[in-house]
Amino acid sequence: MKVQAKNSWRRAGWLLFYLYIIMLAYFLFFSEHYGRDYILEDYRYNLEFLKEIKRFIRYRELLGLETFIVNIMGNILAFAPFGFLLPLLNTKYRHFFYIMFLSLLFSLTVELMQLFLKVGIFDVDDLLLNTIGGVLGYLFFAICNAVINGIGRKKKKKRRS
Repeated sequence: MKVQAKNSWRRAGWLLFYLYIIMLAYFLFFSEHYGRDYILEDYRYNLEFLKEIKRFIRYRELLGLETFIVNIMGNILAFAPFGFLLPLLNTKYRHFFYIMFLSLLFSLTVELMQLFLKVGIFDVDDLLLNTIGGVLGYLFFAICNAVINGIGRKKKKKRRS
């Protein structure tokens, strides 16, 4: 691939990454639909591991499908682009444990901001779900990268033959 085309793809990728961060920030801190239109009076937090996950699973029918999906699957899916885009944009991020650590760190940053800004709830379960999302995004990247590299190697072998 030509250098100019590669640079264009890289710029587009970084633009996509920044748009992802802006959209995530909107939903986590400003979205009225998710109750972010007011600031809480108290600090709200959950430090009991798996408490909220169990509650959402146990009462999923009472809470409704949307609430269950947003709170369980939403936390996972919201961080999957993070795990996919970082190794795509920079080769030094192409290591499973590095992405897992960065996903945890990014999630911790978000949760601490929610706590200190009194918008949302600091929840250790969200740390787990968000990190799982980042890891799943990375695994999807790794699979796509392996497939693309495998196709590229096959094309090179055909040209040599």
